[in-house]
Amino acid sequence: MKIDPTKPADLSAQIAKAIKDAIIAGDLPVDERLPSEAELADQFNVSRPTVREALKRLAAQSLIRTQRGATGGAFVNRLRFEDAYGQQITTSTLLLSMNAVSVATACEARYALERACAPLSAQRRTADHLATMRAEIHRQRQPGLTDEAFCASDVAFHRALVDAAHNPVLSYQLAGAVEAMQPLMNMITFTARSRERIIALHTAIADAIDAQDGPKADENLAQLADYTQALARDVIARRAAAQGVK
Repeated sequence: MKIDPTKPADLSAQIAKAIKDAIIAGDLPVDERLPSEAELADQFNVSRPTVREALKRLAAQSLIRTQRGATGGAFVNRLRFEDAYGQQITTSTLLLSMNAVSVATACEARYALERACAPLSAQRRTADHLATMRAEIHRQRQPGLTDEAFCASDVAFHRALVDAAHNPVLSYQLAGAVEAMQPLMNMITFTARSRERIIALHTAIADAIDAQDGPKADENLAQLADYTQALARDVIARRAAAQGVK
């Protein structure tokens, strides 16, 4: 592992990248103990605080973990897809909030990915997934449920639908779509949409998943996608028109 001290990039960032590259290449396998701070400082010819900052960067990415005690130190972490959800959600949220991705593009991607899950979810769903979906539909029917609570239930319903596919790659990819894009869709359309229509479509989707009818689940997801996208286009157009009047 080497760095270039003449480069303008932060030395701690270079060290973190060098260690990360070694982990990805398999030179530092899972559960391998990293050299001590002093050893790394000597290896990279930097101060121990610089090494400490590099290790903090790696820990923030869940690439390493630290243990205390005589046998402690920094160890290569066994990264799970679930551990990476947070970063995926944060990145998606930032891209959307900074308008790097349009609402139409985000909505199109989210439903394309979710519809890819439908056949798998119909085949692989468990009683727990179905119970979660049914519980959220029941919650959505409660009178007096706030918009915020309805939106949170909406997210939970779709999270269960995605996870029912038992495909960690799809669940990871859809973490940003469901937890970041879905709340955005809710925020844009909640004043215009019909809760009854949403609940009816959720019920039809859950019934299809329960019956292990993938095509029917996909058909109802397509209807939900069309309804959501049409609402979003209408709301955005009316906002633009209102701003133009002003």
